[in-house]
Amino acid sequence: MDPVGLQLGNKNLWSCLVRLLTKDPEWLNAKMKFFLPNMDLDSRNETLDPEQRVILQLNKLHVQGLATWQSFIHCVCMQLEVPLDLEVLLLSTFGSDDGSTSQLGAEEKSQPESQLHHGLKRPHQSCGSSPRRKQCRTQLELAKKYLQLLRTSAQQRYRSRIPGSGQPHAFHQVYVPPILRRATASLDTPEGAIMGDLKVEDGTDVSISDLFNTRVNKGPRVTVLLGKAGMGKTTLAHRLCQKWAEGHLDCFQALFLFEFRQLNLITRFLTLSQLLFDLYLSPESDHDAVFQYLEKNADQVLLIFDGLDEAIQTKGPDSPGPVLTLFSGLCHGTLLPGCRVMATSRPGKLPACLPAEAAMVHMLGFDGPRVEEYVNHFFSAQPSREGALVELQTNGRLRSLCAVPALCQAACLCLHHLLPDHAPGQSVALQPTMTQLYVQMVHALSPPGRLPTTSLLDLGEVALRGLETGKVIFYAEDIAPPLIAFGATHSLLTSFCVRTGPGHQETGYAFTHLSLQEFLAALHLMASPKVNKDTLTQYVTLHSRWVQRTKARLDLSDHLPTFLAGLASCTCRPFLSHLAQGSEDCVGAKQAAVVQVLKKLATRKLTGPKVVELCHCVVETQEPELASLTAQSLPYQLPFHNFQLTCTDLATLTNILEHREAPIHLDFDGCPLEPHCPEALVGCGQIENLSFKSRKCGDAFAEALSRSLPTMGRLQMLGLAGSKITARGISHLVKALPLCPQLEEVSFRDNQLSDQVVLNIVEVLPHLPRLRKLDLSSNSICVSTLLCLARVAVTCPTVKMLQAREADLIFLLSPPTETAAELQRSPDLQESDGQRKGAQSRSLTLRLQKCQLQVHDAEALIALLQEGPHLEEVDLSGNQLEDEGCRLMAEAASQLRIARKLDLSDNGLSVTGLHCVLRAVSACWTLAELHISLQHKTVVFMFAQGPEEQEGPQERAAFLDSLMLQMPSELPLSSRRMRLTHCGLQAKHLEQLCEALGGSCHLGHLHLDFSGNALGDEGAARLAQLLPGLGALQSLNLSENGLSLDAVLGLARCFSTLQWLFHLDIREVGLCPFSNCCFLSASSFESQHILLRGNKTGRDIWATGSLPDFPAGAEFLGFRQRCIPRSLCLSECPLEPPSLTRLCATLKDCPGPLELQLSCEFLSDQSLETLLDCLPQLPQLSLLQLSQTGLSPKSPFLLANTLSLCPRVKKVDLRSLHHATLHFRSNEEQEGVCCGRFTGCSLSQEHVESLCWLLSKCKDLSQVDLSANLLGDSGLRCLLECLPKVPISGSLDLSHNSVSQESALYLVETLPSCPRVREASVNLGSEQSFWIHFSREDQAGKTLRLSECSFQPEHVSRLATGLSQSLQLTELTLTQCCLGQKQLAILLSLVGRPAGLFSLRVQEPWADRAGVLSLLEVCAQASGSVTEISISETQQQLCVQLEFPRQEENPEAVALRLAHCDLGTHHSLLVGQLMETCARLQQLSLSQVNLCEDDDASSLLLQSLLLSLSELKTFRLNRNSIGDVGCCHLSEALRAATSLEELGLSHNRIGDAGVQHLATILPGLPELRKIDLSVNSISSAGGVQLAESLVLCRRLEELMLGCNALGDPTALGLAQELPQHLRVLHLPFSHLGPGGVLSLAQALDGSPSLEEISLAENNLAGGVLRFCKELPLLRQIDLVSCKIDNQTAKLLTSSFTSCPALEVILLSWNLLGDEAAAELAQVLPQMGRLKRVDLEKNQITALGAWLLAEGLAQGSSIQVIRLWNNPIPCDMAQRLKSQEPRLDFAFFDNQPQAPWGT
Repeated sequence: MDPVGLQLGNKNLWSCLVRLLTKDPEWLNAKMKFFLPNMDLDSRNETLDPEQRVILQLNKLHVQGLATWQSFIHCVCMQLEVPLDLEVLLLSTFGSDDGSTSQLGAEEKSQPESQLHHGLKRPHQSCGSSPRRKQCRTQLELAKKYLQLLRTSAQQRYRSRIPGSGQPHAFHQVYVPPILRRATASLDTPEGAIMGDLKVEDGTDVSISDLFNTRVNKGPRVTVLLGKAGMGKTTLAHRLCQKWAEGHLDCFQALFLFEFRQLNLITRFLTLSQLLFDLYLSPESDHDAVFQYLEKNADQVLLIFDGLDEAIQTKGPDSPGPVLTLFSGLCHGTLLPGCRVMATSRPGKLPACLPAEAAMVHMLGFDGPRVEEYVNHFFSAQPSREGALVELQTNGRLRSLCAVPALCQAACLCLHHLLPDHAPGQSVALQPTMTQLYVQMVHALSPPGRLPTTSLLDLGEVALRGLETGKVIFYAEDIAPPLIAFGATHSLLTSFCVRTGPGHQETGYAFTHLSLQEFLAALHLMASPKVNKDTLTQYVTLHSRWVQRTKARLDLSDHLPTFLAGLASCTCRPFLSHLAQGSEDCVGAKQAAVVQVLKKLATRKLTGPKVVELCHCVVETQEPELASLTAQSLPYQLPFHNFQLTCTDLATLTNILEHREAPIHLDFDGCPLEPHCPEALVGCGQIENLSFKSRKCGDAFAEALSRSLPTMGRLQMLGLAGSKITARGISHLVKALPLCPQLEEVSFRDNQLSDQVVLNIVEVLPHLPRLRKLDLSSNSICVSTLLCLARVAVTCPTVKMLQAREADLIFLLSPPTETAAELQRSPDLQESDGQRKGAQSRSLTLRLQKCQLQVHDAEALIALLQEGPHLEEVDLSGNQLEDEGCRLMAEAASQLRIARKLDLSDNGLSVTGLHCVLRAVSACWTLAELHISLQHKTVVFMFAQGPEEQEGPQERAAFLDSLMLQMPSELPLSSRRMRLTHCGLQAKHLEQLCEALGGSCHLGHLHLDFSGNALGDEGAARLAQLLPGLGALQSLNLSENGLSLDAVLGLARCFSTLQWLFHLDIREVGLCPFSNCCFLSASSFESQHILLRGNKTGRDIWATGSLPDFPAGAEFLGFRQRCIPRSLCLSECPLEPPSLTRLCATLKDCPGPLELQLSCEFLSDQSLETLLDCLPQLPQLSLLQLSQTGLSPKSPFLLANTLSLCPRVKKVDLRSLHHATLHFRSNEEQEGVCCGRFTGCSLSQEHVESLCWLLSKCKDLSQVDLSANLLGDSGLRCLLECLPKVPISGSLDLSHNSVSQESALYLVETLPSCPRVREASVNLGSEQSFWIHFSREDQAGKTLRLSECSFQPEHVSRLATGLSQSLQLTELTLTQCCLGQKQLAILLSLVGRPAGLFSLRVQEPWADRAGVLSLLEVCAQASGSVTEISISETQQQLCVQLEFPRQEENPEAVALRLAHCDLGTHHSLLVGQLMETCARLQQLSLSQVNLCEDDDASSLLLQSLLLSLSELKTFRLNRNSIGDVGCCHLSEALRAATSLEELGLSHNRIGDAGVQHLATILPGLPELRKIDLSVNSISSAGGVQLAESLVLCRRLEELMLGCNALGDPTALGLAQELPQHLRVLHLPFSHLGPGGVLSLAQALDGSPSLEEISLAENNLAGGVLRFCKELPLLRQIDLVSCKIDNQTAKLLTSSFTSCPALEVILLSWNLLGDEAAAELAQVLPQMGRLKRVDLEKNQITALGAWLLAEGLAQGSSIQVIRLWNNPIPCDMAQRLKSQEPRLDFAFFDNQPQAPWGT
């Protein structure tokens, strides 16, 4: 088209556009507001005709630029009904970049600039250059005009908005104020941040007008409005501005509203006037005058800053931007002092510029009434209003979403869209998730039947790009014009004027809400083909709200993961597939990927905030499987600490918990909660523990909680602490608690409750049958209320403890069981029905500590308690009872029936009151202990229950009955302790004290403790005179009383005057350096220890009362009476000769036996000699011990000399010159052997002769221990030379004396000169042992063991020489002595003797690698005749026995035998040598040498060798993997071994075939006495044949066939005719049944030779095993794991009496119970030689064990009874073992070992 035609076409098109828009002026006005948000529409234009007004508006739009004009044209075509031809022309001409838009008619050119910006919107002038003032205008007039300009501008800005297409008129008109709650918080300005952990005052809703009512008249007045996204913060800010414009906020002359999302764009420095005038609204003139007026009237200026969190998002706290600097000045009053500042922000990290006194207000969204109000306004005058209300009432999930105002608006919009299409009363099925709500909102905003997929995805891409870059404001160049038109058409975008300076402004665009931007971004991620699933899953993360505390940058994508999870729902797949244009598979894969990520997150351990975020995501997916996985993965204890939670959060959590089976504990600590939050927990049956701790919780919260509690059926614990709840709130809870009968614990700690409220709470106790704890601590109650609570504790039948201490106030309750518990009794041990006890009576513990109780309160309390139940404990410590109150309580103690403790500590008791208290309790029979310490303010009474009050639990009833039936009629007196410590008592107080104690002494065995007082020597002497009048004490403690050593030693005379005194312990008494007197310095009073003790009796074995006390006399348990020694222990005291002399003189008349234990830092030789010289004066002395006492090097000789000088000394033990012990014989004992131990005494060669000379004077020296000294080789040589002179009859220990191979060789050489040596062993390795054992008389055979001696080749010849000369040495063992095969062969060849036997046992590592042939070759080198060969490769051992002189074999006979051997040349030579050296071989043992059947050379050599061994008596091939073939060859080779006595083939693989061959040769072995075929593969068939063959072995004594599947047929065959000389029969695990076992038992009954029988691991179930005839030699019977029960055991046990030689009984792993134990206990005293009974792994209880202990006590010689793994509690087992040490309950066998020297 030519230019003329183009111009004409544009004019015509312009005219058509004007006519079209003239028809819908309201629509055009709405678009003008969108595209020109800061432009004045100028009401004066209303006078123009409609066409002129449209032309004027179009001109204003066109001059904004091409992008704005194109976006407007797109809106025209999308929203208005435009003819198709006109739409094509508009889009081609005006809607594209190449369209001509320059010529629009003369009207466009004719509009002057002044008309485009008429009215308020004038060109801004910089505040930096103020114009000259006009003289005709005053400052006031200018200010008034500017203030009117501000108000007019706001009025025009908030003029009634025109709804978009398809939107109700109320969409822009409805406003319901959300819940506002004022809060207090300390702003941590040094750290530059505060958190939302705010203490909100519940029940104080704040109205909009109340936001600015403050009592602070000076300083900055700042209000911070905190609310989550969608709570309406921005809406409220604009609402305030609108209200001000309408004249409602008349307290402010000026109001300025700024948004940080726009202010963040400013980077240059600003002054306050520039902020107000350049960026908001500029005065018409004289900026300075207006600003000065604002400064003077600053208290009437309000500045609102919206989006403070976005300022933090852009700039960090360390580098605030220019606007944030201005904001800081305004907050702190440095700029515009006195003005009011309000800021809105999301909860999180706030800037440091906020002052500490800033008012914090929380926006908590909508509650139920507000939601209904909003819906009523939204649907006002519409028929769908009732339907919308019904939908909200029936859809609980939707109702919880509507708690967020933004979501409430979206829901109403969806309902407005959906309800007209449904019949009245029909549900619209509005989806109950936030994501699907947004999806339906998109449908509602879209044209009917059309969903603009491409535009949605493109706009979503813009949204995602903004989220990733932190961008919320977009410009025309950021969004394509069609997208701007699309966003404006569907109310997805909003526009506003962005000013960055004077004259610099442009239109900015933003999504209507940040959550909408996130939703569209999620749509793009899920539906766009540009995004793959790997990229998608990177956005599925959980944002922790705690991160906001420290991060300066707030995340803009809080809801993005939630929307992605919601779009992963199956219900969203059609919608997403439509957006993706049919790519359903791709959409499905993305949805699955999101769900998979959520499953992984659900199994992780998450913090509280992330758990909430995860729950939101899971609920959005509507996946039951995922919800169940999340619910089951939540921890049992789920804490939520210090972050804000909304009602929606709790509703989401409740939704997830509905999929959980297990209970859960929810703990909300420091979380600001909305008052109606508990309503979200209604019906949540999974909650077991629920606790809240927050100052925000108040009456409204309590009221909501009271409505929820009855619906939680599994709730057991309720906690509400640290709240501001009052009587009104408590009243609601008190009414609700009885509706929760399952509650077990309730806590109202730290709630500032009044006295009456506390009393109201405890009234509910009788109505909670399962309650165990009520915590009312930190609630400040008075004493009278406390006494009322004590009365409740006394009268309420379920209370078992009331504890009050300062702020603590706790009730502990014991819920009654449904039925009274009956004691379980054994049928044969029951008492009569009349003697049975009922259920346990209630026992109450009362602790009123530090409660300011006085005497009159004590009187009231005593009167109250006398009417109450039994008292377990009464604790009144820390009060003000003083002497009189303590006396009253002590007198009432016996009447109050206190079972355990009465504590009156810290009540002002004096010495005078002490005597009164002692007299008051003198007649109290139940008092067990009284501890009074006036210095430490301690007064504690401990009581013991009387016999009528003791009630054992059910499980012990049978045990108690059985024991009580055997108890004697008289029980021992009870024991009591009187501890009067640190009371300042002196000698003058003793007489009065003893008088007061006189009554107590006759009530039982008394323990007295006077430690820490000031008795002194005078008091000690006086007390010694008074002690006989106090009766039989158990102990007397006089520590820390300033006694001198003389006074303490004087107490030793009490051994003669006091029959109860057995032990006197003295520690740390010093000597005066200036005289011989002994005294204790004042500085050491605290460490002085003086204790007089009686004998420890056998009572109190059962410490916890599980069993009744046993009598003190030992006759009851059958223990033999023994004389109990007295002991004097003098520790850490200087022991000088005078002191020791006085000590011995004092002890001269002491009754014996006496043990003297001394200890000091160092004991001189003079003192030691003095002590030893005094020994004859003490004939009653049985033990002298010097422990931890330094001794001189001379002390070993002094002590050794006592062995000969003092015949009563039987043992001297000196260790390391610090520990010495002398054991003495009693006068009745005859002289016997003595022992000497001198270890670690640094004895060297120079001491040997002297020591040996002293020891040689002893008549009968049994043992000498000189280990750990410094003898060395030279000292040892000297000792061995002196050894014949020392009369040792036992052993000599020379270990750890730094000896070498030289000493070992010298020992071999000196053995001939020591005729009484029977055995010696030397180990030069890490063990370093050197032992020599002697006999009383000369002994022919000697044994020598040398280990780890590291002999060199040159030592071999010397060793051989020594062995050849030591004719009495018959056995030598060389263990790891570094002898190789060559050296061993040389040694065997060099050892020669005239006659006799010599055994050599070698254990070396190479023995398991050498092979059988090599070892036999070594044996062939022996110089003597080999009579025994034993080889074990696994033990690395070779044993050879030689006989001298060697008898030469006939060469012709050897050659004849070799002729029958098919061997190689080398092997033939070896066999020849063996035939010569082993002609008299009697024992051949090749066990564990891996001799396999395929080893032809070894097998042939063995067969050839066996044919030549005519004298062979013992042949063992155990553990050699011999099978049937090998057994066949061996059987043939053994036919000639007619002298064979023992055949061992155990642990092989011999089966029935091999046994058949073996059975054929056994009758041909007439001397056979033992056969061992255990652990093979013999079955019943082979066993029967073997049994038939064994009948012919007349001399058989030992038969071992265990661990073969022999079965009953074999047992029956054996039983027909057992060898008459049979001594040992082993058939364990032989698959025998009751028939086979019983047949064997009958055959063995009365056997005169039987010594040992083992039938373990066979089946005796139902069989009756017993022996009717005597088995005189039977020593051991093994019946382990034979299924023996009580009935079988009765007959078996009775048979044991027919076995007088029985030593070991093994009955473990059976079914024996207490009945069997009782039977066994009866026969134990009759078995004089029995040593061990094994009863492990049975069913014996504590009763059975006690009966066994009783049987042991009646004189049995048993060493141990094993009871491991029986049903006996550990504590009971310990008590039984303390009573009878021979009962062993341990896993390992701990048999007692004989002590050294016995």
